Amino acid sequence: MEVLMFIFIFISLTQHGDAHGPEGCNHEGGLCRVGNCISGEYLAQYCFEPIILCCKSLSPTTTKS
Repeated sequence: MEVLMFIFIFISLTQHGDAHGPEGCNHEGGLCRVGNCISGEYLAQYCFEPIILCCKSLSPTTTKS
């Protein structure tokens, strides 16, 4: 029964209208985190609202060309 509740909660979270999903977060340079962003990051959006956050680094990352 606990497995069914977990599946139901996961499906409910993925169907939420304000969540952008992990693909959008990763594409924009963020990481999905449960609970809180770590030090040096800020909340950019939600992967699965309101539990899984999309956190981005405060300092811009540089890429070599």
